[in-house]
Amino acid sequence: MPAAALPPDHLTLLLDSTGEGIFGIDMDGRCTFLNRAAARTLGFRTEEVLGRNMHELIHHSHADGRHYPECDCPIFNAFRRGLPCRVDDEVIWRADGSSFPAEYSSHPVMEHGAVRGAVVTFVDISERKRAEELLRKSRDEMEQRVAERTAQLRELANHLETMRETERTRIAREIHDELGSLLVALKMDLNWLEKRVGNDAQRAAMVAKCQRMGGLVDTAVDAVGRIITDLRPSILDHQGLWAALEWQAQEFAHACSDECEVDFKMFVAADVPPPEGGLAIAVFRILQEVLSNVARHAKARKVAIRIDVDAPPLPVLYLQVRDDGVGTTPEALADPQAWGVMGLRERAAHFGGRVGIETAPGRGTTVRLMLPLTAPDAPGAPS
Repeated sequence: MPAAALPPDHLTLLLDSTGEGIFGIDMDGRCTFLNRAAARTLGFRTEEVLGRNMHELIHHSHADGRHYPECDCPIFNAFRRGLPCRVDDEVIWRADGSSFPAEYSSHPVMEHGAVRGAVVTFVDISERKRAEELLRKSRDEMEQRVAERTAQLRELANHLETMRETERTRIAREIHDELGSLLVALKMDLNWLEKRVGNDAQRAAMVAKCQRMGGLVDTAVDAVGRIITDLRPSILDHQGLWAALEWQAQEFAHACSDECEVDFKMFVAADVPPPEGGLAIAVFRILQEVLSNVARHAKARKVAIRIDVDAPPLPVLYLQVRDDGVGTTPEALADPQAWGVMGLRERAAHFGGRVGIETAPGRGTTVRLMLPLTAPDAPGAPS
């Protein structure tokens, strides 16, 4: 047997027992009923609302006071266009002229297949909005603190890198001036001894010994030169960044000539002087680190190095190193312990640049550097 319809007084009791505000409107938008929660939330007595146009009474304006046309009202569209709605980003106005953020829904009332009006439910979501605003402010404050701390750490990292480069330069200079000079003097003394050894019986052995010692000195001189270059390549200071990048690429090609083919291209727009100071060191070290990773890990047969520098007034350097080696996974690049990748990105980020890496197992790796050669605080500089 079908369930019996609720008597009107029982239905009114149910509507008055709910915590949500509920009201009904006819085809003209006039209120036909209002439950107790709705009257209490709106601040009206029931008799003040019945028969009134509900849009004009409680939904006439946006939160900022702008007029809310009735033709745009989602509540009325429920019966005029058959469009049920649920809205949580508007306000409803009280009898005292104040408003509150509300979540409301409106659904058409059907009778014998025809729309007879709509029923609307609403709740005051002021507490929810306040909680969301507090959460947003807390999140913004946290993001601001994180950004400030990140900037501080980046400045600290750059300071440490600058100090490291300064110390490398000092050590390289001392090695060159002190140890290099001593080795050259030692080689000269050995040559002098070689020419002044005793009788013929002793001469052959002494000459052979001096020659072996001279060979060791030559090896030591070469080792000192290599150490000095690793610490601070003099070409960077004497001939500038463009020459230093080309030299580094040639050194890499020479070192791995038996294992892979290296293609190097560099296109620098006219009137773009090589940058100096920390920016030049950052670019050089990034290329050096990328090529070192290729040599140690990639097992590549082909390596392509390309450098492009845009023309003034806002020159930008683009550096790309592509290999056909073993590649790696994105997870490996995102590993918090991937200090090399993090170092590359932080070096670039300090000067307003960025490093991108594309790789996949068995499909090689491509590293791209984009770095503005204009001071980050200069007018018109890229951000």
